[in-house]
Amino acid sequence: MKLSRFLGGTVAIGGLAFGYAGGEYSTEDWRTLRESVAAEQAAIARLVAEIDSMRRDVEALETDPTAQERAARERFGMLRPGELMYRIERVPEAAGRD
Repeated sequence: MKLSRFLGGTVAIGGLAFGYAGGEYSTEDWRTLRESVAAEQAAIARLVAEIDSMRRDVEALETDPTAQERAARERFGMLRPGELMYRIERVPEAAGRD
């Protein structure tokens, strides 16, 4: 009787250990895969939001004169008649200063 209980307990503990760490995917592998899936889904959500933002920007540049003017000023440095442009350049720090 004691031997059958011992063998039954050993088999049960072995089964639990195999279920946790054995098989094709262990519990740790499953957790790692689950975290990876969650990270990839978050990355997809960020990319979808970025694509939506870019689509809105494209639509604005195609249809909105204000957006077109802003883009021309920022990207190409275009000015209206009578406007002046001031460029401020940083002077590199002198070498050897402590």
